[in-house]
Amino acid sequence: MFRSRTLRALVFLAVAGSGGQACAASIPSTWVDKDTGHRVWRLTPEPGSASLYFNVTAISPDGRWMVYNAPDGIHGLDLGTRKTKLLVPNGGDRMAARTIAVGRKTNAVFYLSDDPATKVTSINRVDFDTGARQKLVDVPAGYKIDSINADETLAAGTYEVRRAARARQDAPGGPLDQPRNKGEMMERRLAARIPMVLFALDLKSGKETRLLQSTDWINHLLFSPTDPKLLMYCHEGPWQKVDRIWTIRTDGSANTLIHRRTMAMEIAGHEFWGRDGKTVWYDWQYPKGASFYVAGRDLATGRRTAYHLERNDWSIHFNVSSDGSLFAGDGGDPGQVAHAPDGEWIVLLRPQSVLGQGAIDDKDFWQPGVFKPERLVNMAHHDYHLEPNIRFTPDRKMVVFRTNMFGPTYVLGVEVEKAAAGATDVMSTPELARKFKPQEPVATNVKAAK
Repeated sequence: MFRSRTLRALVFLAVAGSGGQACAASIPSTWVDKDTGHRVWRLTPEPGSASLYFNVTAISPDGRWMVYNAPDGIHGLDLGTRKTKLLVPNGGDRMAARTIAVGRKTNAVFYLSDDPATKVTSINRVDFDTGARQKLVDVPAGYKIDSINADETLAAGTYEVRRAARARQDAPGGPLDQPRNKGEMMERRLAARIPMVLFALDLKSGKETRLLQSTDWINHLLFSPTDPKLLMYCHEGPWQKVDRIWTIRTDGSANTLIHRRTMAMEIAGHEFWGRDGKTVWYDWQYPKGASFYVAGRDLATGRRTAYHLERNDWSIHFNVSSDGSLFAGDGGDPGQVAHAPDGEWIVLLRPQSVLGQGAIDDKDFWQPGVFKPERLVNMAHHDYHLEPNIRFTPDRKMVVFRTNMFGPTYVLGVEVEKAAAGATDVMSTPELARKFKPQEPVATNVKAAK
């Protein structure tokens, strides 16, 4: 994630403004993808609108609302009616209201804002249903806030000790483009060994609890969806150089590594919670770029599961449905770590166990499985420097993602079930997108769905 307000703003303008010719009024609100047979919906009307990072809570506890960001502020999308409303205007400054996450207890969006007079940053909440806003606590200058816990009593964040005087901070929900030199940037940042503090902040009193001090690069904080005292975080950097996925209690105890590597060039990351809070899932490659799994660890039993998938079905991010029965991925172009020649698809992944009857098993053995893939959307005209960041709706009927295939970003959704036969609005998604963004992306996918 970007560390500079200026850089983030420039990236957003490049993404949202470079394709201003793509008027939302002329982009269809729905069509059936010719290559997959699944119905696609354009869920947001604003050019430059964007959904949150794939593992950040974005949907209200009652399943009605989803938050998204647009150039004019923070919006709510009614998933039933597909109507939208502006919740927090930003006065034309995208950094004036920065989404943290949706609460897991109440129908509220937690967000950061800055007092125009004092420039002090505060954590606030806004109610999806009523629009009522409430200031909670001020945030010390230079502190970065990433997550809200399950009972909405704590926020978690980090700060760099030598930069704690910074008044602005980055937050999930803004532009999430991959830097063009991402690998080099991550190498430099890891080698810098900048002292950092991981902390929890009480949302009533403002009391700070230090959980961890380190010169490792700490990032991607994510509270458990069910346990308000359990936080997941990562040691960031080139994945083959870090033990990435960890959990820690909010009193600073039980700092636990979730996946211990046993092979050179083995990588594990882009971690996310199962919705019941029992399992941590992640992208596991054994080794990097050669063999691909979505792996999970049951936190109570330590039991591990690994679902194998083919190169063309690998994705930058994966996610899981609320009941754990379905997974989805957002694909990737040939420039990503899998170097997939035909990987630019939103893909549905149905897990299947391959544990044979009578097999020798042990509590320490991985539980083996495979994914049965089904392609949902042809993403050939999407530029994967913008990560699509997929998520399921609570009813499992739709996979939601963001795309720049039309020029500016929009939030789209695709139905999990195939469209009924005889639909009259069947279109090639890449050909439709090309009408609004004529230039070809760096990598293209011209194959039809399998």
